[in-house]
Amino acid sequence: MTTPHVTSEVGPLRTVLLHRPGGELKRLTPRNNDQLLFDAIPWVDRAEQEHDTFAEVLRGRGVEVLLLDELLTEALADPRARTAALHSGVDERRLSTEVADTLCSYLASVDDRTLTTALVAGMTFEELPAAEGQSLVRRMHQPHDFAIDPLPNLLFTRDSSVWIGDRVAVTSLAMPARTRESALTDLVYAYHPRFAQSARAYGAHSAPVEGGDILLLAPGVVAVGVGERTTPAGAESLARSMFTDGLAHTVLAVPITQTRASMHLDTVCTMVDRDAVVMYPAIQDHLSAYVLRPAGDGIKVSGPEPFLRAAAEAMDLERLRVIDTGLDPVTAEREQWEDGNNTLAVSPGTVVAYERNVETNARLEDAGIEVLRISGSELGSGRGGPRCMSSPVVRDGLD
Repeated sequence: MTTPHVTSEVGPLRTVLLHRPGGELKRLTPRNNDQLLFDAIPWVDRAEQEHDTFAEVLRGRGVEVLLLDELLTEALADPRARTAALHSGVDERRLSTEVADTLCSYLASVDDRTLTTALVAGMTFEELPAAEGQSLVRRMHQPHDFAIDPLPNLLFTRDSSVWIGDRVAVTSLAMPARTRESALTDLVYAYHPRFAQSARAYGAHSAPVEGGDILLLAPGVVAVGVGERTTPAGAESLARSMFTDGLAHTVLAVPITQTRASMHLDTVCTMVDRDAVVMYPAIQDHLSAYVLRPAGDGIKVSGPEPFLRAAAEAMDLERLRVIDTGLDPVTAEREQWEDGNNTLAVSPGTVVAYERNVETNARLEDAGIEVLRISGSELGSGRGGPRCMSSPVVRDGLD
């Protein structure tokens, strides 16, 4: 097994962490999909098929695919992991001591696979084990209310963990529907034998930072989007941590519009080659960056200045090549919404993208980028593309 190490967005991808969607998506209804951050109710069987195809495309390019639920099940063989899992999944303040105790006792008795399913897909009150005596909590909840919330957004593995160099940043997710994802990812990195020697770059209990906002532009150069999901405090905390660990010499804090369409930096810009990005043209001229660099025991902050200029300078390039999303303003807006910017590079100049973004994919190919197309009609209902659905664990370095 290759030691985890990632220093760029486009170095040849060797190992990646995915999560195959399953029972958690079946919990989505018109009543709860907004709260659970989905824009539509996905056809689950088709979503699973689309994800299997995505994984096979990666395997076909020599990428080792790790599946989060399998790693979690294996990690739960450690009794310490099971204790931590029960603590993260059962909320005594909401359930009451009596219901929480009954649920914990039940989950402590099941096998590792069943426990993984409960933690990921959740449990409703009608699925709780029977208990003696009366409970106001049980009486006042409807049978289909969640005792353990499902995690449909676990599909987007990029957000809860990011490898930076040889360290993993287990992030702090901002939205209530997603906070428990970091706890499960943390269990994998803390207790799975494969990651026993892995060091941390950031703690999940720090200020909000999400992986979709973190772009490793080049070795030592990291862009961090600041908007709906990552706060200025989170970006600064991450920068300080990376500087202390010698993982970066420049961090670009990039303000982005706080809307659903641009929830993360990687919804408007991703790297497709060593010197090229695909970018939503509506933001190209006014996207800016604050430049953070280490200064003794602290940091130096300059700017803001134009993002593309600041990025090229930090990457030691004359300029970054920019490939526009779409063909015209309307098509660009449509394809940005459909994750046209959210590509996953498997090597310099080769990316995975949703097939439906026809104009953006054509622009990429015109610019010399190989596009590996996948279907995302159901996977995209949670507003995430191939990059969102993947957390690189091992990438080769760039020459």
